[in-house]
Amino acid sequence: MPYFSLAFWPLIFVLGLCLGSFLNVVITRLPVMLMRQWRQEARAQLALPDEPTPRFNIAQPRSMCPNCETTLRWHDNLPLIGWLKRRGRCAHCDARISAQYPLIELAGGVVAISLVVLYGMSWQALWLYGACLTLLALAVIDWRVQLLPDVLTLPLLWAGLLYQWLFQPAYLTDAVIGAAVGYISLWCFYWLFKLATGKEGMGYGDFKLLAALGAWLGWLSLPLVLLFSAGLGALLGILYQASSPQARGTPMPFGPFLALAGWIMLLAGDDVLALYLNIVS
Repeated sequence: MPYFSLAFWPLIFVLGLCLGSFLNVVITRLPVMLMRQWRQEARAQLALPDEPTPRFNIAQPRSMCPNCETTLRWHDNLPLIGWLKRRGRCAHCDARISAQYPLIELAGGVVAISLVVLYGMSWQALWLYGACLTLLALAVIDWRVQLLPDVLTLPLLWAGLLYQWLFQPAYLTDAVIGAAVGYISLWCFYWLFKLATGKEGMGYGDFKLLAALGAWLGWLSLPLVLLFSAGLGALLGILYQASSPQARGTPMPFGPFLALAGWIMLLAGDDVLALYLNIVS
């Protein structure tokens, strides 16, 4: 199909919206699924009887209003259109529906078009799209519940190494070093901070996420990833606490800023890295 036909770009955008809609399901349900699993494991360790719970996974139950739990009708569940049609409110109880849903769907469509522009209709673009969606899911989950699930970070790491082996075998060594350096660098920072302050500055999920970014980007990109994420995190943290004094002392997750920096480097990393090397050389 010609890239610039009238039907091509809308089709790519709609497919991206649909995958963004699925990503919303993962973002909202995966933490609940993990919490239920950990609760069951804890009860088993304590020799407590099983706790009967209704089936809950990515597929079941059907999408519903988070307030009144009314099942959504098919036309209210259409990506982007359903939210806009109801003006961000539930058709049954009129409660507000978070803007997260259309924003994630829109991001899925925009990133899909961006990667086709950069890489064409290729397997490479598909792999990178999967990485971008995974980073987006990790960022939103960490922002909401301060959790970076292994079920997302570890496959992202191995997918990065496999991506290099398939598409850029000359960079595989850099990717392996990047994964190791990414994990070890934040692990060292964690323990230095804990020894100096007695507090935990971040979680182990951040180590694994930076290791995954090292696998996708190589070790040379890690200083830029840390610079972007730390700078943006510090700036938003200062602005947030200045606008909400009652929030002072509240920990902020680092994962969303790592994921955003990873996004930038995945989509424009060659240009950014070349500019960085020219500046420091």
